[in-house]
Amino acid sequence: MSATDWRVKELTPGQLSERSGVAVSALHFYEREGLISSRRTSGNQRRYTRETLRRVAFIRISQRVGIPLSEIRSALDKLPEGRTPTRRDWETLSTTWRTDLDNRITQLTRLRDNLTGCIGCGCLSLGSCKLVNEHDRLGEQGPGARVLDVQLNCAAKPEAC
Repeated sequence: MSATDWRVKELTPGQLSERSGVAVSALHFYEREGLISSRRTSGNQRRYTRETLRRVAFIRISQRVGIPLSEIRSALDKLPEGRTPTRRDWETLSTTWRTDLDNRITQLTRLRDNLTGCIGCGCLSLGSCKLVNEHDRLGEQGPGARVLDVQLNCAAKPEAC
């Protein structure tokens, strides 16, 4: 992009991709998911406003810290008239998301600390399993596997186990 192109009011998908570092296919995905929008030219080509750069940056940073796209979309939907998030919006949302991130950190730390003792066999009735069957809760239901493929789910949401 030439030095004067930064002043353009609308960007092609290629220009937005270059400026944001996001693949064109990802931009199209974001658009299908309702995270960003474009207008169509008379030739049916997409054009994005320059403000879309900030929305894409907001999406990328949010994803990078582990926020699901559904939560990102919900946050963006709350902005009046679909406007671009401001610094104040980010501060508000990051404060809200901080608790969730702290919980995820705790869960991942728990997974890491207990992973060595996990043999991943699926029996889940081992009295020593601290990941899925702490205090042998599932052993009270009888022998054998009670829940399969639950190790990662329980590590992510131990309150559900």
